[in-house]
Amino acid sequence: MRRVHEAAYDAQPADAGCMQATRVGVLRRFVDWVKNDPKSIFWLAGMAGTGKTSIAVTLCRMLQDDPDILLGGTFFCSRTTNEEARTDVRRIFPTLAALLASRSPRFAVELATELKQDSGAAAHRPTSEQIGPLLQRPLAALASEARPIVFVIDALDECSNERELSDLLKAITAFKSTAKVRFILTSRPETHILGSPISDRVQNEILQLHTIGLEDVTEDIRIYIDHMFAQHPLEENETWYSDADVLALSALANGLFIFASTAITYILDTDAVDDRTARLKTTLLTMKDSMVATGPLDEVYEFVITRATSTAKVEPPELARTQLVLACILASRMPLSVTLLAHILGIKSDTLRASLRRLRAVVHVPDELDQPGLRTLHASFGDYLFERAGPNIRINRSLGDDALARGCIQVMHNGLYFNVSQSHSSYDPNPSARPVFIASSLEYACLQWIYHVANLTDPSSFDESIDKVFRPRFLFWLEVMSLLSQVWRAAAMLMLAVATVCSSNSFLRAYYSFLHTGSVDRVGALSTRR
Repeated sequence: MRRVHEAAYDAQPADAGCMQATRVGVLRRFVDWVKNDPKSIFWLAGMAGTGKTSIAVTLCRMLQDDPDILLGGTFFCSRTTNEEARTDVRRIFPTLAALLASRSPRFAVELATELKQDSGAAAHRPTSEQIGPLLQRPLAALASEARPIVFVIDALDECSNERELSDLLKAITAFKSTAKVRFILTSRPETHILGSPISDRVQNEILQLHTIGLEDVTEDIRIYIDHMFAQHPLEENETWYSDADVLALSALANGLFIFASTAITYILDTDAVDDRTARLKTTLLTMKDSMVATGPLDEVYEFVITRATSTAKVEPPELARTQLVLACILASRMPLSVTLLAHILGIKSDTLRASLRRLRAVVHVPDELDQPGLRTLHASFGDYLFERAGPNIRINRSLGDDALARGCIQVMHNGLYFNVSQSHSSYDPNPSARPVFIASSLEYACLQWIYHVANLTDPSSFDESIDKVFRPRFLFWLEVMSLLSQVWRAAAMLMLAVATVCSSNSFLRAYYSFLHTGSVDRVGALSTRR
């Protein structure tokens, strides 16, 4: 099964979810619907920053603890984690099925029977062909289950393939089962989702977060802000802010929890009480005087990044480096560490981290240099930088892919060599775990180089450099792919290379032909010289 462990609700950060005493009405409505409504789909729609994922996480915890409900499976899509699998629509049904199998022995038996009859191919089929063998037919074993079985899929708008997503939504709306199955879906009201069958109000339950009374949402945000500020007192019974400050900031949020979260992180990102107070006052004054049509979320992003990159504090080369690092974080295809990204870009780790030191309100930087997790805190920040930011801040979409492509090729040029696997004999098997001597930057480069090249408008400039790396080092690249148990991806990567940049390169075309027609075993034997 192609289960994505990181997409389950209990794999989300410990602090994810709604604060106690907030979103009470919305959460109660979901639980009542699960238990009492005959409709099988509930779609929670809301613009970026309205708290859909927090609601979904908290709801999953409530459903898990309710003895009258069986939480079947969950999938939290995400662009900001830089995990390709969490934007892959084809991984959703396999993950839901695997999670339900871990909770229901009866379902697990039926699922195993289906997979055995199907030779396990169902998980690799197009989305429209997955739901029958993975969910619909095995669920017949739970027809006598008295509890409703709930599947939660969060942030559908962050999936990478709109056509596959359309197929998934059609499959869900056409889903029939003798068991009491419920699907809870969340997303932004994007055009391609609005045009899907889940927007049918007659057949499905729909709640648009922006239709909830602003007063109720603002009160929840006020509770949240007051709680966060109260964690940073001066001394006992003393505070550095007033109730009026909290009310003013919650009103500025205009119903957006992400606004409040970003502003709070910026304000509290200093140990000096005077600085904290000054940041609060400046935030309130600046935001009040400069609200524009793009809305409060764009305003807080502009506020944070403008102050972080002010020419009074940052030299032009540092500003350019900061924009480059942000572009690479947004374009990355796997979770990055500071060390990994610094190596690919050819800069020092401390220099890279320094480029982000004033952006902690919008970018998560892991505490340890080698710890993966470098990412923007919300997908809307990337959208803002690419589409709506001012000319001095806006980032070209191709900047990150171009830098990562060049960095990957350079890393492979330096890191691929004879016996990169450090084998003592051509008969030695590959290690069962990822070898520690394969640097994370080399792993990333070998697995992702062509995807960054292919994303560029004009990738032809890479033809010569790719040939220069792969003509003498091709087998060493395969050797690393074999060590990573990823050699099965090599043919597809070379096919993409031939199609996008190396169509005239007879060397790569010949190797693609070999990999395409040869078995994985033959490739593995070739790449590890045994």
